[in-house]
Amino acid sequence: MKRREFIEMAGAVSAGAVLARAGAEPRPLLVKDVAAHLRSIVPVDEPSVDRIVVGDPGAAVTGIGTCWLPYRETCERAVRDGVNLLVVHEPAFYTHWDLDEKSPDLFGASPAGRRAYLEAVETKKRWIIEHKLAVIRCHDVLDKVAAWGIPFAFGEALGFGAADIVRSRPYYNVYKVEPRPAAEVARAIAAKLAAFRQPGVAFYGARDRVVATVGVGTGCYSDPIEFIDLRPDLFIALDDVVRTWTQTVYARDTGHPLVVVNHGTSEEAGMRALAERLRAAFPGRKVVHYPQGCGYDWITG
Repeated sequence: MKRREFIEMAGAVSAGAVLARAGAEPRPLLVKDVAAHLRSIVPVDEPSVDRIVVGDPGAAVTGIGTCWLPYRETCERAVRDGVNLLVVHEPAFYTHWDLDEKSPDLFGASPAGRRAYLEAVETKKRWIIEHKLAVIRCHDVLDKVAAWGIPFAFGEALGFGAADIVRSRPYYNVYKVEPRPAAEVARAIAAKLAAFRQPGVAFYGARDRVVATVGVGTGCYSDPIEFIDLRPDLFIALDDVVRTWTQTVYARDTGHPLVVVNHGTSEEAGMRALAERLRAAFPGRKVVHYPQGCGYDWITG
């Protein structure tokens, strides 16, 4: 191989930014390139919601934004920032399968409710397309990937590290903590979550029960009933899966401590980690993370 040819080959970079020759500009990064990269990180069960939800797959990427949910206000901010691709974790269009929702009646919605939601879907979709924005969902991959995915990033945000894991399986980790009363552990968790717009947590169970392990789940996989076999002394569950007549009553009746946090709070750290991975995968490209955290505003009297 000639020296010139070697230099040209050595100049190639991963993830689609291949240089045709030394010193040449990389070819445009396309929306479909980013989608393919995300799906290559770890295999997931099919069919998967991880795909281009809306937008032109062949569009050149001017900037990548990451966020937990593509709220309309976040989409508007991205467009103002010159970001034309949002990589998100949760749905843009109100149901798990977004525009491919398989429940024609929107899970038993009333006719008025169905009309209202479908009108909102159409309005939001039309706005996204008109503003040449694309949305990629990275849900199944980010929940499953080890070391920096959702459960690991959330554990790290709470101050736990890989060395603290005493039991684990996909979507769930149990961490060791310094033994102390459950109320103190819950207070420490709340202090960490203040950075994610959640200044407090819901607590159920015996406040004075000594806790030496904390169990952390992932999104819909955080129901204490599902990972009770991993034997955490204290469960952390999300408000999207806990019912106030089931898991919370069990916690109060048995004393087994349960801390409930907001879904967006628990997955913000994972989205930040994803932004860092995208910066590494596409060096020199504009990657902006839009922090969201807790999905509702805390109003106190």
